[in-house]
Amino acid sequence: MNAERIRNFSIIAHIDHGKSTLADRLIQHCNLVADRNFQDQILDNMDIERERGITIKSNAITLPYKAKDGITYNLNLIDTPGHVDFTYEVSRALNSCEGVLLLIDSTQGIEAQTLANLYLALEHNLEIIVVINKIDLPSANIEEVKRQIDKDLGFDSDEAILASGKAGIGIDDIFEAIVKRIPPPEAAVAKPLRALAFDCHYDEFRGVVIHVRVFEGELKAGDQVYLMHTDKVYQVEEVGYFKLGLDKKDKLESGEVGYIIANIKTICDINVGDTITLNTRRAKEPLKGFKEAKPVVFSSIYPVASDEYNDLLTALEKLKLNDASLTYAKDFSQALGFGFRCGFLGLLHLEVVQERLEREFDVSIILTAPSVQYEVTLKTGEVLIVDNPVNYPDPITIESVKEPFVKATIITPDTYLGSLFNLCLDKRGTQENLTYLDEKRVELIYELPLSEIVYDFYDKLKSYSKGYASFDYEFSSSQETTVVKLDILVNGNIVDALSMLVHKDKARERALVACEKLRETIPKQQFQIAIQGSIGGKVISRETISAYRKDVTAKCYGGDISRKRKLLEKQKEGKKRMKMVGNVEIPQNAFLSILKTGD
Repeated sequence: MNAERIRNFSIIAHIDHGKSTLADRLIQHCNLVADRNFQDQILDNMDIERERGITIKSNAITLPYKAKDGITYNLNLIDTPGHVDFTYEVSRALNSCEGVLLLIDSTQGIEAQTLANLYLALEHNLEIIVVINKIDLPSANIEEVKRQIDKDLGFDSDEAILASGKAGIGIDDIFEAIVKRIPPPEAAVAKPLRALAFDCHYDEFRGVVIHVRVFEGELKAGDQVYLMHTDKVYQVEEVGYFKLGLDKKDKLESGEVGYIIANIKTICDINVGDTITLNTRRAKEPLKGFKEAKPVVFSSIYPVASDEYNDLLTALEKLKLNDASLTYAKDFSQALGFGFRCGFLGLLHLEVVQERLEREFDVSIILTAPSVQYEVTLKTGEVLIVDNPVNYPDPITIESVKEPFVKATIITPDTYLGSLFNLCLDKRGTQENLTYLDEKRVELIYELPLSEIVYDFYDKLKSYSKGYASFDYEFSSSQETTVVKLDILVNGNIVDALSMLVHKDKARERALVACEKLRETIPKQQFQIAIQGSIGGKVISRETISAYRKDVTAKCYGGDISRKRKLLEKQKEGKKRMKMVGNVEIPQNAFLSILKTGD
């Protein structure tokens, strides 16, 4: 197709500002789906996405639109996730566009991820069309949002489009703005092929389907392609556009967005961000910006029943086919047996994987407390990367430890400033900046340890601000810290799956809460159970689960006290013997309770 009639764009916004709903209206306007087949969040194909109202996987679709000038344009919408965990996926999608719709909720105004996604779009030199959404709601404050656009974003608010994704208001204006304001892609058909793989998904019948944006050259079925970063060659079987299904075409040309099927069997063979070129006429250099997606949060996953290990392995292998950012390796715990050490992009990613394993694959699992990567320098000079408490070296051998820090942006009404100051201070945060965006809203910039965010920071932020504060973060640096390994002992035995790496100042607090949670969740036994938190050999917290007790003196009616004492001593000896051979079964909810340490 003529590049002048192509527009490539994306929709970016803060969470819950109506991105998926607006995409639904754009698709309906182009008559790509009959009303009887339509469902909300039509581009989100996972149940968990619809239930949570979030986008987890980016999707692409080609919208044929007949403009007011009578010309039919191909508008390639590349839908993106909104959560900070998937920022790398968003950046790859933006790399495939020439413009974006920046969506702002008229009831919420500009929030942290609105700014973060805007800066991401500006880095890619994209044309930005501001859309004020949800104008039909009674609580909409359009004038205030316009003022924020002028002051915070530096755009002309008079050019902002007023719309409602739910009611279908302003859809024609959005389409016309896309056609007029977003530049067409540069036509470079004569050059050697360079196509960006911005995403991929797995089809159980066809193998891996690669989502591509062709920047230079052209691509057709039968071509041999070379993946520049993975150094592999494949034969292209089919190319085409995305139109809710796969729409087969003869070729993809410079400027177009579509898919490639090339008999690739596993998703691990393709890296998101890779450059695809022809094997017979290779490009001299790849497209810029490629980097590996690195996990930042780690947790071990074990099956509840040991005989479900193979089921869990199969489930992870299938999940990996549709989620290339998930990493896993075999792991073993004395308490829980065989399992897997998994790496995630963030806490939301961890929760999504947990839910998908339990719902889509019907596997009952136990997760250990999430951890981050620590850089441990030994006295010998050797540097270790430790993400599992089990692998933490002896403190005597350690010279120094570094932990990852993030730059957090919090936008909040000034009413809640005091409680948020205390929260960030409690989480070992350092304030870098405080800016009043207007009379009521404040932007806070804090440097925070990632390990503190991993636990309960987001929940407490929402609780302290009654849901009004928004939060976004990016990685800044690794800083020296004092970390200790906190072991949890049940009945005198260390339960390795409950061990955690914590900051020295937080160890006692974390140990007290962990012991209390376990006391509440572990059922009583015939003998007394001690639950202890210890660092090295020093016990820093303890809770005791009392034993079931039978009244052995009930049969004594009067007589000398020594008779009762004799029976009680006999019972005491029996309890002692029972404790020596007794085995404490730790239920699944006890492990889950440790994950909620901050509640």
